[in-house]
Amino acid sequence: MKGMFLIYIIRILIELEGIIMLKKEVVIGMAGAGYGARLHCEGYKKISSVNVRLKTICDVLEEKGMEIKEIYNFEQVETDFDRMLKDPEIDVIDIVTPPFIHKEMIIKALDAGKHVICEKPLIGYFGKPDDVKPIGKKVSKEKMYKEVLLGLEELKAAIDRNNQKFMYAENYVYAPSIQKSVEILKNKNSKVLFLKGEESLKGSSSPVAGEWDKTGGGSLIRVGSHPLAGVLYIKKEEAKYRNVDIEIESIVADMGQITNNLSEEEMPYHSIRINDVEDFANVSITFTDGSKAIVMASDTVLGGTKNYVEIYSNNAVMMNNLTPTDALNVYMLDNEGMDDIKFSEMLPSTVGWNKAFIADEILRGFTDELIDFMESIAFDREPLSDFKLAYDTTKAIYAAYLSYESNERIFY
Repeated sequence: MKGMFLIYIIRILIELEGIIMLKKEVVIGMAGAGYGARLHCEGYKKISSVNVRLKTICDVLEEKGMEIKEIYNFEQVETDFDRMLKDPEIDVIDIVTPPFIHKEMIIKALDAGKHVICEKPLIGYFGKPDDVKPIGKKVSKEKMYKEVLLGLEELKAAIDRNNQKFMYAENYVYAPSIQKSVEILKNKNSKVLFLKGEESLKGSSSPVAGEWDKTGGGSLIRVGSHPLAGVLYIKKEEAKYRNVDIEIESIVADMGQITNNLSEEEMPYHSIRINDVEDFANVSITFTDGSKAIVMASDTVLGGTKNYVEIYSNNAVMMNNLTPTDALNVYMLDNEGMDDIKFSEMLPSTVGWNKAFIADEILRGFTDELIDFMESIAFDREPLSDFKLAYDTTKAIYAAYLSYESNERIFY
């Protein structure tokens, strides 16, 4: 009996080894060694369905690349993006650089035969050599809108002429609550009547967040792009299960620079310092099926990051609270022992009642985002968050900027 049991165990081990050996391998070349690199690498660590090989981390600052290499076990550091593209082993280029170089990197990577993952925002308007500065105040939004549309068409042409996948790193798409909502809507054949999404917080830790030529805009493009993409994704999925065409028909927006009305003494708790960008945006979208959506983004909200998407359909209502959640409510009298604990986002203290992060990388969709991208490459299928979503989100953002400046509804 013992001999039979050993034979049985050996057979299981052989089968397991065969399964492991049969797993597809995807080789990563990552451009950028900042916060986005850490976020994506944390996601790669959790993938089990595909063998992910982190080969090259590329950054113009070698010391930054070395730091990421040591933490996440990349095989090598590169400082030349074009040289990284020549590596025949690399399957996909993961772009987590500042957005003003996204377009050039995407086109080069696609033309080099690589799949592409790109962080948000996809592209933007960051100024031309002859622009009067600050561009957020001196350059017309009509010019920006037209230039961004031309850029989007350039990217579309690069994708069309290559047989590579483009994956838009929008985590809202992959939030479990959003995915469950879409599943329910599909099974009930719901007609989505109205959507409301928001991402608001107290500002940004980036010293250039208030400069249009560095960020391509303010709160709308920096944080509002998330709920905007989430809303557009839900309508995209509705169009599929109802077998109809649903696109954006028009956009009207209101924006402002609220914190500029405060003195430095009146802003001890806000981290935003704006120059030529907005710190508040409210965007109203009308779709071709007559439904509506509201998307808000703000740098004027204290109390932690506010992330949600509300769905109102003809036969169901769903409230997606990405953060904060009620999974763990914590009351503390001091901050002792909390320095190394990922407790929440944009809260200055853990004192009092707070809603603590529980697996936020999962609940906010970061983990499933990278799983979907790796499986899309390994098993040759399309990602949930694709170029059309990136295109539509970017166009909508700049249509909103144009609407506010012109004080008109922008029709598509």
